[in-house]
Amino acid sequence: MGFGPQLVDLDGDGNVDLISGSWPGELFFFARQPDGAFLAPEMLKDKDGAYIDIGGGIKEQGNEILITGNGEFVEKDGKTVVTYHGEEVKSKPGKTIAITGTASAVFAIDWDADGDLDLLVGDIRGNVWLVPNEGDAKHLAFGKEQHVKAAGQDILVGGDAGPTCADWDGDGDFDLLVGDGEGKVSWFENVGKKGEPRLAAAQVIVAPGKCTYDATAPAEPTRGIRAKVCAADWNGDGQLGLLLGDMATQRPPPKVRTPDDIAKAEVAKKELSQVQARYTELVSKLYGGDNGAKLADEERKKLEAEFEKISGRMTELRKVVPPEYEDHGWVWLFLRAPKVAKGEAPAK
Repeated sequence: MGFGPQLVDLDGDGNVDLISGSWPGELFFFARQPDGAFLAPEMLKDKDGAYIDIGGGIKEQGNEILITGNGEFVEKDGKTVVTYHGEEVKSKPGKTIAITGTASAVFAIDWDADGDLDLLVGDIRGNVWLVPNEGDAKHLAFGKEQHVKAAGQDILVGGDAGPTCADWDGDGDFDLLVGDGEGKVSWFENVGKKGEPRLAAAQVIVAPGKCTYDATAPAEPTRGIRAKVCAADWNGDGQLGLLLGDMATQRPPPKVRTPDDIAKAEVAKKELSQVQARYTELVSKLYGGDNGAKLADEERKKLEAEFEKISGRMTELRKVVPPEYEDHGWVWLFLRAPKVAKGEAPAK
């Protein structure tokens, strides 16, 4: 989900660096040294010194204080607080703290042909953003993010947008390719001119995949969801193909189990069903709507303790009950059809 790592000389020092999005949303820069080693990652900042975290921040909603970004739970003075970019966030009466992310994916390109690298950033909702570099090739100064448009409308794909650029139609300029949460890939043709890219409406060039979270999961590798793509001339035929990474499910291979194993699994499966039902009830009481805000502190602590215990028990039981499916990530290769010379019949 998200991330989209890319090797690129972001700081213009002649060494190929690494940039990546992240589940929390911040963008990470791994500077490469002349000896080939990468320095420890640092989070990219804009020209005003703020971390680039599109859609991130702190928001109070209902019975919750929601931190979207690189927050961390820490213990301080016997209490749990969250640190977020140097700020301590404490819970309030009737409000719990939660951390989530935007699943950013990043791709660097000189979008406006001014000689420096700008950033394209996809997010979990399916938006694609342009973060312009208002500095130069060796002095990064990222400005305010702006929606990337196609056919006059803000681009919005099927969640988990993963943008990349390549000359897909071979006309000499870059186009935009976006993988998404449904597993499909959309091509946005660049019909503008150098320095002023203009994108046409999406054309789906790879259909959606599928992910099944139960015993009906396929037994063989099958293309899934959360597509992230890289365009490359894989076989040297002069045409760009696609490498597509995904997230998929698959039935695990059958294992030889003793009658005792089977009996234990059946008992555990029945208990697991009951534990999962209670887990759902606790989630509703603690976090559903305004329910949590109405709880007294003592009742909240009691429910939170049970929630922790139930969560642990679920983990234990799942070790005994054979899983119906496993998570996998595959890489798929899509090659273009061979070029056909004028007057030549296509190969059969």
